[in-house]
Amino acid sequence: MLDRILYALQKNNIGHYLINEETTESVELFFIRKKLDIRREKKVHDYSLTVYRDFEKDGKKMRGSSAIGIYNGMTAEEIEETIKEAYYAASFVSNAYYELPGGQKENFLPSASRLSEKTLAENAKLMTEALFAEDTKEDVYLNSAEIFLEKSIVHILNSEGVDASYSKFTAKGEFVAQCPTPQDVETYQSFYYDEPDTEALKAKVKYTLETTKARAAATTAPKSGEYKVIISGSFVSTIFDYYIDRSSASMVYPGYSNYAKGVKVQGDKVAGDLISIDLIAKEPYSGEGIKMTDRALITKGELNTLHGNSRFSYYLNTEPTGIYSHIKVEKGSTSFEDMKQGKYLHVVNFSDFQMDSFSGHFGGEIRLAFLCDGNTVTPVTGGSINGSILDTQGNLTLSTELQKEKGYEGPFAVAFANVNVAGI
Repeated sequence: MLDRILYALQKNNIGHYLINEETTESVELFFIRKKLDIRREKKVHDYSLTVYRDFEKDGKKMRGSSAIGIYNGMTAEEIEETIKEAYYAASFVSNAYYELPGGQKENFLPSASRLSEKTLAENAKLMTEALFAEDTKEDVYLNSAEIFLEKSIVHILNSEGVDASYSKFTAKGEFVAQCPTPQDVETYQSFYYDEPDTEALKAKVKYTLETTKARAAATTAPKSGEYKVIISGSFVSTIFDYYIDRSSASMVYPGYSNYAKGVKVQGDKVAGDLISIDLIAKEPYSGEGIKMTDRALITKGELNTLHGNSRFSYYLNTEPTGIYSHIKVEKGSTSFEDMKQGKYLHVVNFSDFQMDSFSGHFGGEIRLAFLCDGNTVTPVTGGSINGSILDTQGNLTLSTELQKEKGYEGPFAVAFANVNVAGI
């Protein structure tokens, strides 16, 4: 198939292109309660192709692009016709000219993950045991679950000499916890690991079962007003999306962000914890074939790196870093227990939680929170929070306890002062 694609590109005089080839083997398990309902094995071979077309517009050099999928069942004629259509479509994309990443043929890089030490089936058994290890009660339990163990071989090839390949492993899935009484409630949870992190999965299941039981007991919303708000678990990473997005070349170049190297992202006066974030290269190459390395993004509140793909990095005349999918945030100065002193609203689950990287506003509808009046802790549900990172970033409190989620390693909890809560 790769030879067919290259032949069609050459035949149609398409000189600039990017090919991403990925072969994925998987073992997939589906459970009803603890009973295995379906076991499935798959092998999928995918190709994606981006073609680039150079032209002039109003005397300026432009580079358009168009991306398509190529499938194994396609004939040579279908491949050629699809590529010709994509090349035509690229002529309508008027981006200023930029250079593509260059390179050479590299040796295959095998994954260093411990998941590579066992078969997919063996890893599936290991993760299944961890998933159900904490599911020991009758009043709250996992009513369904899915586990996917995957091995992928990635090959990146472009017209500028890039020819790189590597393998990667993942253990991922989802589960639903249920507590039938005093009211029947369910909590959806997902997980994603590139190592066989059984202890993290056990802890996630235990935490989800406990909070689902608390949700079943919650009947009222908090009163409207300003609160010290604590957010924990998987929602914490959403807060840091603001800094990741604002420091990306794709936001800086068009002027959506005023970030530059050396900027103090939390302002000049910080009474709370200073943020330190590293960009972590979980894969050796970006989708464009850029070599990925770990980079310090923010150190003690100061921006070190502008990150981005080849196009926007070229426009800014900065080094193209590739697009990162994983960050590591330094732990804070306050333990989670010390955070929960005095009055607070600790939100453990949202129906939805979002951060607007343009305005800095964040908010979400409360599915479960614990309200402390200084003495008594009461589970509550309903209402929403609404705040601005611009107003609160100088007084952030990050926990000393850490967690691992998809794309995130960092503090388990973050606390904000004086956040608006809409309730009863």
